[in-house]
Amino acid sequence: MRNKQIELLVGVFIVFGFFALAYLAIQVSGLAFSDKKKSYQIVARFDDIGGLTARAKVAVAGVTIGSVESITFDKELYVALVKMNIDQDVDNLPIDSSAAILTSGLLGEKYIGLSIGAEDTFLSPGEEIYDTQSALVLENLISQFLFNSTTGEDK
Repeated sequence: MRNKQIELLVGVFIVFGFFALAYLAIQVSGLAFSDKKKSYQIVARFDDIGGLTARAKVAVAGVTIGSVESITFDKELYVALVKMNIDQDVDNLPIDSSAAILTSGLLGEKYIGLSIGAEDTFLSPGEEIYDTQSALVLENLISQFLFNSTTGEDK
């Protein structure tokens, strides 16, 4: 009888562990069980997105205010078109704000950081941020450093 209680307790513990692991995986992946906040969409064009993905965060001063909805290729301008969903309560982004693709830490995830402008008029749904800064790609920096240092002449 004592053996069956231990087996039952171990079984409950394993089932609880699986549920905890599934919940943690869903939270880390960016999916959520809660309802989505109301949002509006703005767009920005970048020359190089450098690994930015859909559902990446959009932040101002380190505070998440939205997420990347989709990334497509603009065939006319040959750039990446990024659509962002911004939380409805953040309705005071000036039209001269700028967007940059940043990295969390040295090799962390990519996200969009918005820098606030100084204009008195605000971005409306569907409008575009024109001042953008593409991602800093580590591989490009390393190759530039290697090729510039080996091809340069010593003086």
